[in-house]
Amino acid sequence: MKRSNRLVLLIGVFLAIVAFVGILMLMNGTGGTQEPQAPTELPTVVARADIPLGTPITADQVREETLPVTARDAGAFEDVSQVLGKIVRKPVTTGAQITNDTLTGGTQGEILDIQVPPTKRAIAIQVDQVTGVGTVIKTGDYVDMVLGFTGDRFPVITINPADDSLTLVSGVNGTTVKAVIQGLQVLGTLLPPPQDTTAENQPEDGETDQGGTTLTGQQEVVIVAVDAQQSEVIKFAQIDGEISLVLRSPQDFIDPATNQQVTPIPDETTGIILKNLVNLYGVLPPEVIEAVIPESQ
Repeated sequence: MKRSNRLVLLIGVFLAIVAFVGILMLMNGTGGTQEPQAPTELPTVVARADIPLGTPITADQVREETLPVTARDAGAFEDVSQVLGKIVRKPVTTGAQITNDTLTGGTQGEILDIQVPPTKRAIAIQVDQVTGVGTVIKTGDYVDMVLGFTGDRFPVITINPADDSLTLVSGVNGTTVKAVIQGLQVLGTLLPPPQDTTAENQPEDGETDQGGTTLTGQQEVVIVAVDAQQSEVIKFAQIDGEISLVLRSPQDFIDPATNQQVTPIPDETTGIILKNLVNLYGVLPPEVIEAVIPESQ
């Protein structure tokens, strides 16, 4: 073989090796391109002003700031549009970051800390799925308390003037219901484990479970802010009556002009007894039937 041909062959082998190495470098991503770098700063939604517990977030209350990733709180939002109109479940101070916990209050049904407003007290009310709006009441919500007493709490008696003896009158409906406290703010909630109703909820033989909501006996402890007088009313109701909590709209407690918290004037209610249902709501009382029994011969 001539020397010139051998040289050409060697050059060809060298070029082939270079091409092979170049292909390997491209396949391994080392062909001069760098891995994308993780951002060191991100936009972060922060509060322009204090945002009270239980109020919807408005555009003038928040802004976006670019912060170092190491300075951002866990779950911080990046865009203002993600939080507008959402209810604040934790009080927010000026400059604080808006996070998932701000909007959820943390893990639902757990309490790590309670901030009692000045001049107020915190008291716990236990409700269930029926008396507590499905046990979905959350921190920051507003509720009214409706109190009911059954007839045995209001016995009707007659007095015999001859001997001053007392006789219990039966058949009188003494049930009474009244919205006694309005506009209580929820400071926190607890969700104890539901009662074991496995056996009760099993379908009968031949039936299939169609899904849907099941009454599990779930209880909820709702902690509300009250004054001293209201705490006495609630304690009496817990001992001798039946309590239901009625959920309110947060907009009832916001001035639409200033977006500031307000205390609405309580609604006047009549309270309900059987007579009110008959006179005001048209409930029909049972018809009295008089039977005439002929005299015996």
